[in-house]
Amino acid sequence: MKIVQTSSTSASLVEFQLERGESIRIEPGCVVYKDGCINLEGKVNGGFFAAIGKAFLGGESFFTSVATAKSSGRVAVAPKGFGNIKVLNVSSGNQWYINDGAFLACNTSVDYTSTRQKRLLNSILGGTGGFFILKSKGEGELLVNGFGDLIEIELDGSQPFQIDNGHVVCWQETLDYRLEIASGLFGFKSGEGLLNTFKGKGKVIIQTRNIQSFVDILVDYIPFPKQDKN
Repeated sequence: MKIVQTSSTSASLVEFQLERGESIRIEPGCVVYKDGCINLEGKVNGGFFAAIGKAFLGGESFFTSVATAKSSGRVAVAPKGFGNIKVLNVSSGNQWYINDGAFLACNTSVDYTSTRQKRLLNSILGGTGGFFILKSKGEGELLVNGFGDLIEIELDGSQPFQIDNGHVVCWQETLDYRLEIASGLFGFKSGEGLLNTFKGKGKVIIQTRNIQSFVDILVDYIPFPKQDKN
């Protein structure tokens, strides 16, 4: 299997070049093109009960698309929104926590499960899965997507590092994190007023744009229908 990503930093696409018998799992609705030898099949996301956990607890799709090569061929994927893609290498010593809606595709040797949040405040305040959050498992490649460009930040553990909650895409399991209310009357201009404070050594992937802030801007330009006074 070979993975090729286009060079765009704002609207990239990833092409999987599969050999006969190889398969990948894809978020439904994210296939851009494929060769005729690639069989695309909708399946329950990791088994019935696992799919329920991912859909209702982790905010992911109940079904997943599985692309299997009957002979050598290509299949390309892209996010539903406007943003970039990051290819993560997953292994026994390198697992990731994944924010809601960030999953795009993976090898069939990789999966993700819903796991309970460690802190009650994270569950109540955060947009990261509520009381549960998604965590990768297995070994292979995992693709995540975000709004805008994706930036990798490596923390050396020398001091806490704070990121606006609306910009966090995923982070390594070696990091401890806590959700906090931003200081000041209005907090961050994202409208959430929440910060993710990370401690320890590891990597965090952030998106350069906050989709909720973008939606808030668009609302001002949407012509809502006038109410009938009669």
